[in-house]
Amino acid sequence: MSASRRSGTTDELGPDEPGRDGADGSDLLAALLDGMDAALCAFDADGVVTHWNREAERILGWSADEAVGKRGLAGWAVRSADAEEVEERLLSAMHAPGRQVHEFALLTKDGGRVLVRTQSAAVRGPDGKPAGVYCAFSEVHAQIDLERSIALSEALFEDAGWGVVLVDVDLRPAVVNAHAARALGTGRTSVLGRPLGELLSQGVEELESALQHVLAEGAPPAPAEVWVSVRTPEGERRRCWRSGFLRLASPLAEEPVPLGVGWLFQDVTEFKQNEQEASLLRFRTQQLHRAARAAAECEDPAEAATVHLDFALAGFADHALIDRVAGGALTDPEAAGPVRLVRVAATPSGAPGPSRLAGPAGLPVRYPEGHPALQCVERTGALRASAGAASAERAREWALARQWPPDAVHALCAVLRSRGRTLGVVTFLRGAGRSAFERSDAMYAEDVAVRIATALDLVDLTGPPTDG
Repeated sequence: MSASRRSGTTDELGPDEPGRDGADGSDLLAALLDGMDAALCAFDADGVVTHWNREAERILGWSADEAVGKRGLAGWAVRSADAEEVEERLLSAMHAPGRQVHEFALLTKDGGRVLVRTQSAAVRGPDGKPAGVYCAFSEVHAQIDLERSIALSEALFEDAGWGVVLVDVDLRPAVVNAHAARALGTGRTSVLGRPLGELLSQGVEELESALQHVLAEGAPPAPAEVWVSVRTPEGERRRCWRSGFLRLASPLAEEPVPLGVGWLFQDVTEFKQNEQEASLLRFRTQQLHRAARAAAECEDPAEAATVHLDFALAGFADHALIDRVAGGALTDPEAAGPVRLVRVAATPSGAPGPSRLAGPAGLPVRYPEGHPALQCVERTGALRASAGAASAERAREWALARQWPPDAVHALCAVLRSRGRTLGVVTFLRGAGRSAFERSDAMYAEDVAVRIATALDLVDLTGPPTDG
């Protein structure tokens, strides 16, 4: 038996005819046909099977030796009742332009039936006239699976409401959908091939670590929330992305070969911020409640003021100061002239501990003109101040010039008001390891200031405590 016969092809050219490369050409054709992922058969102009590859044998069970040379498909690959219609539809491709697609049932060698989808087209001879038909076919369910996969990919990269990025093994974006491009502040093509560090200013190390883990170990069991800062023409944007990762491997290789990582993400910044704000509000409300209960057990109202101060510090600030207006209280700070403040209590500047009441000397604090605490009294409202992005030395000078601990970088002053009078100021201070005070922090400081002011006003009303 010839090599061409074993590979499922027939020789229509003699060994000495032009265009013939001998057995090598036949072997190459057989290897190409047998290496195809789709089943393939071919017919000459008379409807005789001339080619039959291994995938066709796998699907239907008929070997090349059994199939090649048969006229038509009737009685073996197609039911006799259906053969005329099937063969007519297949052979009609010889006289039609392009490819034709059909679906029909074929018979397997063991008597079963398989629904297949075929693509058939004419085979032209040297003179350009139809010489036969080739037909590629696959099981319908496999074709539908493939079409679904393609449709899913196209939908993800065109219409998905979340970001989809294919990252190559060098951790650079290879394909980006429209949603992800908008989230990254770039176009779909301009982002391709760029290092993630050029797109993100913060969070890039965490993201690259996650991608490397997926390449080495596979997909994590659950989505991860990654905080990043995105570089945009308008400036940096702080975002939280809930991300899922999938390792991509080539389906054509015998062993899995990583092609990269599929990264899907959704922006949950607003949700996380609301969640954090709600959690912070619950904690601060609980602190105010605990402080009120603890202060109610204090016999000395001044001690109750320090209790409120200590409870407020937890998770909020590093230092705190209470300064009273010298001489009592002000009903109209704007008409009172220069204001002097006297230290009432302060947190220890060294090791952490409870706030300490100042001595009875009552010496004014040497605050320079324009000091935030003095401005707070004049405005009768909260005031924020910060050293900003100054160097450590400049920040230290900034704090010492305002009579604050040297590690203070951010300050928040809240006025102490009770019974329509200004009693003083409470100042909260943060070090360099914390962020600057925000508007929500000022509202919390004002709540604490109301309670401290009530306690200090009670000191004026009752006088110092006496022993029973």
